[in-house]
Amino acid sequence: MNTHTTPSRTALLSVSDKTGIAELARALHAQGVKLLSTGGTAKLLADSGLLVTEVAEMTGFPEMLDGRVKTLHPRVHGGLLARRDFPAHMAALAEHGIETIDFLVVNLYPFEATVARAGCTLEDAIENIDIGGPAMVRSAAKNWKDVAVLTDASQYATVITELQASGGVSDKTKLRLSVAAFNRISQYDGAISDYLSAIQLGDESHAVPAGDKTPALDLFPGQSNGRFVKVQDLRYGENSHQQAALYRDLLPAPGSLVTARQLQGKELSYNNIADADAAWECVKSFGVSGDLAQAAACVIVKHANPCGVAVGANALEAYSKAFQTDPTSAFGGIIALNTELDEAGAQAISKQFVEVLMAPSFTPAALEVFKSKVNVRILQIDLPAGGATDWDKGRNRMDMKRIGSGILLQTADNHELAQSDLQVVTTRQPSAQEMNDLLFAWKVAKYVKSNAIVFCKGGMTMGVGAGQMSRLDSARIASIKAGHANLSLADTVVASDAFFPFRDGLDVVVDHGATCVIQPGGSMRDQEVIDAANERGVAMVFTGVRHFRH
Repeated sequence: MNTHTTPSRTALLSVSDKTGIAELARALHAQGVKLLSTGGTAKLLADSGLLVTEVAEMTGFPEMLDGRVKTLHPRVHGGLLARRDFPAHMAALAEHGIETIDFLVVNLYPFEATVARAGCTLEDAIENIDIGGPAMVRSAAKNWKDVAVLTDASQYATVITELQASGGVSDKTKLRLSVAAFNRISQYDGAISDYLSAIQLGDESHAVPAGDKTPALDLFPGQSNGRFVKVQDLRYGENSHQQAALYRDLLPAPGSLVTARQLQGKELSYNNIADADAAWECVKSFGVSGDLAQAAACVIVKHANPCGVAVGANALEAYSKAFQTDPTSAFGGIIALNTELDEAGAQAISKQFVEVLMAPSFTPAALEVFKSKVNVRILQIDLPAGGATDWDKGRNRMDMKRIGSGILLQTADNHELAQSDLQVVTTRQPSAQEMNDLLFAWKVAKYVKSNAIVFCKGGMTMGVGAGQMSRLDSARIASIKAGHANLSLADTVVASDAFFPFRDGLDVVVDHGATCVIQPGGSMRDQEVIDAANERGVAMVFTGVRHFRH
């Protein structure tokens, strides 16, 4: 009589993050899979009532060097790397009494979390560099047809479902797990490289930080390793003949665009995403600090430039004021709000053609208004809670610009201007209302392409001039746009993202009605411009910082 014997299967589980590991182990055990484990993972499984064998018992070699060596052994790597369809491989295993390992569950020492902690020492960082884990993961991922390798708790549910349905894991899933494993190793090694490359070492041997010392880290490490995860393929890029995809940071900042939930509408395009990011970054800045922090704000963007920005008592007022700045450019624009959109605001916005609408929340009645406008892309994005770091505030720490065969890397322009930072350089002092409008105009100018000139009054933009080679032309364009929108520039304030190199720039904005100007200062001819402001009877304040945006 013929008998069929199902070959025994083995799983090796060794995890730093214990989330869901007992449930996965139980699912494996239910399929007759033998469990191997190490250290704390073995104890957790045993305490959960599961029969588990220590790796040291399987290898016949104890853990040593404070756990640095425990899985670096032929019985482990032979069991992972042997191809089941190669008779010579299986014969070698039989000769040396090595069992196959069919499931590997490993997540690595928490290096990234360790170095992110304030006061992390070099010794702490080094001790959290995993050696055995990545070695096992690479072995299992290479032999993906025979070994299912899991490197994250989020993968457990899929494997449990397949085990319960068929007793095994499909080749399609195993390949995906293998790719994810190699990606994780790449991310892990990149983080180690970034950290170690950033340690500032002098020429003397004593410059190496002692074990209890936190090393000084360079903002720009000797090697920069980009670590981004694909979110989606896009239909095309900036133009239809270009291809594109959206990627996000490995750990995206709270309140950033990539955390958005799309509630309705067509798929976002490359240009939609770029413009939506410009609008969202601008509008959420009104919730960071200063006198304008509690105001409802609306930003309308077209071709990466704010064409209308305003603050108001609610979404309706903020939008209505922002729309007045440039109704022509607002057509087909991107609209972002930093406050909940209610039905009244939605009714007003629905009267114009809008590509993307963003807010931290929408009332059910507001969403109902847009139900018939099925192409409008509606994004809900939580505002960042704020905190001590740029990440807490939903902001990038670094900005990157691609150039031919290289990148330019710089710290992001996250400067926040307070009224106490301003230096009034003219005889005339700004009024309280003018000071509020100056701070508002300066916040907007930061997000306008250079050269930027922004006229404002009463918490709204009155004219925006952007992206011109000449600051004079930006000023003239801003006044032309205001005229087209039937807005008077009389008694407005003006923000200039960089200094006026000559008095002619000041004269142009004053000629159009400005009574107050905010600019960085720092020109060799500052005194000439100050004298001109005094001559014209206008107030001028210096910020000491500029906001070029190319």
